Amino acid sequence: MFLSDLSIRQPVLATMLSVTLVALGIYSYRELSIDLMPDVEIPVLTIQTVYPGASPVTVEREVTKRIEEAVNTISGVRHVSSTTTEGLSVVVVEFRLGTKIETAQQDAQAKINAIRSQFPADMEEPVIQRIDFNAMPVVSLAVESETADIKTLSSLAEKVIKKRLETVPGVGQVNLVGLARREIQILVDREKLRAYGLTYAHVANALRRENMDVPAGKLEQGEREPLVRVSGRFRSVDGFKDLIVAVRNGRPIFLPEVARVVDGVEERRSAALINDRPGLALDIVKQSGANTVEVVDGINAAVDVLNKELPAHIRLRPVVDRSIFIRDSVEDVKTTLLIGGLLTILIVFLFLNSWRSTVITGLALPVSVISTFIIMRALGFTLNVLTLMGLSLAIGLLIDDAIVVRENIVRHMHQGVDHFTAAREATAEIGLAVIATTFTIIAVFVPVAFMGGIIGRFFYQFGITVGFAVLVSLYVSFTLDPMLSSRWYDPASDPTVPRSWLGRWLEKLNNQVDRLRNVVAAALGWSLSHRWAVVLIATVAIFSSFALFGRLGSAFMPEADPGQFQVSYKADPSISLDRSIEIARQLVAEIRANPAVDYTYTTIGGISGQPINEGAIFVRLKDRKLRPHYLEIKAEMRERLKRFRAVRTAVVEADQMQAESRPVQLVLRGQDLTRMVPLSRRLLDEVRAVPGTTDIDTSEEEPRPEVRVEIDRRAAGDLGLDLGTVASTVRGLVAGEVVSQFEDPDGDSYDVRLRVDSSQRVHGADLLGIDLPGRNGGPLIPLAQVARIESGVAPSKIRHLDLMREIRISANTQGRSLGEVVADIQERLANVPLPPGHSVGFTGEYEDMRESFGYVVQSLVLAILLIYAILASQFRSFLQPLAIMLSLPLSLVGVAGMLYLVGDTMNMMSMIGLILLMGLVTKNAILLVDFANVQRRAGTPRRPALIEAARVRLRPIIMTTLAMIFGMLPLAFEWGAGAEFRAPMARAVIGGLITSTLLTLLVVPVVYTFLDDIGTGFARWWHRKSPAARRAMAQVAE
Repeated sequence: MFLSDLSIRQPVLATMLSVTLVALGIYSYRELSIDLMPDVEIPVLTIQTVYPGASPVTVEREVTKRIEEAVNTISGVRHVSSTTTEGLSVVVVEFRLGTKIETAQQDAQAKINAIRSQFPADMEEPVIQRIDFNAMPVVSLAVESETADIKTLSSLAEKVIKKRLETVPGVGQVNLVGLARREIQILVDREKLRAYGLTYAHVANALRRENMDVPAGKLEQGEREPLVRVSGRFRSVDGFKDLIVAVRNGRPIFLPEVARVVDGVEERRSAALINDRPGLALDIVKQSGANTVEVVDGINAAVDVLNKELPAHIRLRPVVDRSIFIRDSVEDVKTTLLIGGLLTILIVFLFLNSWRSTVITGLALPVSVISTFIIMRALGFTLNVLTLMGLSLAIGLLIDDAIVVRENIVRHMHQGVDHFTAAREATAEIGLAVIATTFTIIAVFVPVAFMGGIIGRFFYQFGITVGFAVLVSLYVSFTLDPMLSSRWYDPASDPTVPRSWLGRWLEKLNNQVDRLRNVVAAALGWSLSHRWAVVLIATVAIFSSFALFGRLGSAFMPEADPGQFQVSYKADPSISLDRSIEIARQLVAEIRANPAVDYTYTTIGGISGQPINEGAIFVRLKDRKLRPHYLEIKAEMRERLKRFRAVRTAVVEADQMQAESRPVQLVLRGQDLTRMVPLSRRLLDEVRAVPGTTDIDTSEEEPRPEVRVEIDRRAAGDLGLDLGTVASTVRGLVAGEVVSQFEDPDGDSYDVRLRVDSSQRVHGADLLGIDLPGRNGGPLIPLAQVARIESGVAPSKIRHLDLMREIRISANTQGRSLGEVVADIQERLANVPLPPGHSVGFTGEYEDMRESFGYVVQSLVLAILLIYAILASQFRSFLQPLAIMLSLPLSLVGVAGMLYLVGDTMNMMSMIGLILLMGLVTKNAILLVDFANVQRRAGTPRRPALIEAARVRLRPIIMTTLAMIFGMLPLAFEWGAGAEFRAPMARAVIGGLITSTLLTLLVVPVVYTFLDDIGTGFARWWHRKSPAARRAMAQVAE
């Protein structure tokens, strides 16, 4: 072959090319970022709109529906969903993969601008943002103090800590949770206002008018032009006491005469608990594409510096560090990669019985692995679990070609050929077979890399990484391997050279393999004599594997043990923040009663419109060696939390507080909410009745109490009042209004909020005493003259999916697979009648699982077609590839059996392992059939040629199979953090390799004979009228 001949003739060139690859690989490795998973862009937009004081029904009608209808017409939209709560509309637009999110964002902005005139005048501008699913907080820091209050901590965090952390390279955003921001509150007394004949508007206008700095131009002084500014802004809170609100009968009325001035804090809509103590937390989000580990290292260094500068009683402490799991997972995969490589080299040494041969063969591993970093750097990949796992799985593959080439060289040397000639001739003899096996493996990884759907985006890096590594290993096998074999004489290859004690022991081991050759030859001879019995046994084995697959159950992804989880809770929508904090403390106390819990970190409400009746408790577990398994702890935690009947709780993965994170997502869609609510309760009961469901919840919440101010328009019109005046006065006094800004000596601005004193806005009847301005400054008009108060209830949350109202029922699974649970739910739902215009469907993880499984099947079919095309081209036959590809279904027996024995499910990782297996198991059959064809072309009859092929190729088949198995063993044993996620892929491959290797040696030759007979018979029929062809066929038959 050209490459091997060139390398043998030019050893320095071959060496330098390999050294160059390694040098570039090392340089590229230093430039690679570290992350848990590949950075995949999912095209999703959120449109958040604030409509202050509006009820959910009003926000839905005036805002949400109009935005949904506008953005639904954008090209590439897959789903439009929304959540409407009090004063807030959040619309989520999910686009099909491949949509350019920048263009989609511009289109969405244009659509909303076109309907801006249809929105309410007092609605705030819609905010359109892209969702970055990697923009989760990488670190959460707690600001702790035994003496300082929350207001002091908040001020320090805003002015000092946040600004310092935002300067750390890679930090994109710092969010304060539990912030009590300073606010100057003007709390008016309605009775005093009435006594002076003043209204809310008088006080608000005075605050706006009297607290400002006004530029007044400049003075012209020749060479100088000083600016003139009328300075009227208050410099201290006490300055508000000198504010004149109005003048009555020549007497000024100062602000303290009608209101209290309080230097307080904003109304808190979020809180944080570190363990069970209230505190302030900072959630730090990294920039898109930043290296998570480097960002966290920078944050930790900044925290160390800040702790030295802060007062002694205030400390910063990390409570959530998401880089820990990333570091552990990546390091564990690196360890399994190293152990797998060492085990693979050990297998080579045991069989070749020579340290020189082991070195020559083993060089393929470091060169291939290190060179792969070049393509990773060039394509912008990261060092993540999937890319490193791909290299771990490929350890056995990368040395396969070198094993086959070196073993063939050694075999030629044992036959008396000198090492130079053996290197050239043996490589040329086996070259085409090695190329065919390598390209069948690449034919498998290419479809994996280009799978559709979101799963394809994640496995793209996996497929490209392994495919490139296999190509480099092929190059090394045809360059370094024959070159070193030709130049570096190996005395162990000469049977006449005395051996050491270890060599003699290994020689005895290899003699056992030689005896095994005779066993295999005898078994194959029996199989060829009883062909139909072998075919029957193989058919039964294949169909039994399908039956076993049906008992495995299905899931989207395996569940790993990250050492942490999250307990989300949802209480009554009408509760206060203080009550929500009290509930959270009770839950934390129950959680911390488990000795496996290290600490907890609770967030209530949040910065993204999360209501204060919902919270998330991050639970960090102790080291794996000091506690039971993660799943056992979660099950025990669910039992503990069942006693909180008034609170809906769920135990979910960390960073997944929303109900949509649960794997079972049942969606009821319709337009009539009054019919949907009772129907959803029926569906909820059906889901509860299915074994294996837990943490069952519904998006439908209890209606929230509502006090309605019903305006008598006729009476209001007679008194010169309109709805706008009444509404603005009521809202200003009850909800409050920011009427000005206060600037402290440091230059920081704080809101000045005007509202009625809290003691005068407790009951609905208190509202009737609000005074409205009279016509043309006339007497004040009590609200009771133009309105009445009615009590009622209103939805606290309204959800839409694809322009229709939805109620979502969500659940976790426990003790059963997702596929089994959903199948039972579907069976029960078949008996539930649905009214016209209503529909029920599954979304979330189950939808992703079905979609991804479909893409996997497509990739599997494409891989099989590519393998057939390569084999047909290699063997110049349409039938012989079918015999080789019979090893594919024969491997299914081992896959199903291994997964069943260890209790795994059919999930994405095991299915990817199944696809990889398609490329691996054909390697043995290719070596077998290729040698048989060589023997037949040399004149050997078919049966002896097949038996001889099994004898000669048994050693490389066993070596390559054991190398692949031992290379993957560290992955299969679940060693390290997140190993449960990686193990099913390795287990599927190992199980398939074992059974496929055993059955390939016996079944493939039998099927080869059947297909050969068919081919011969067809050729005779096709050329039956050609005398020359008849003579040729007769010679072949002889």
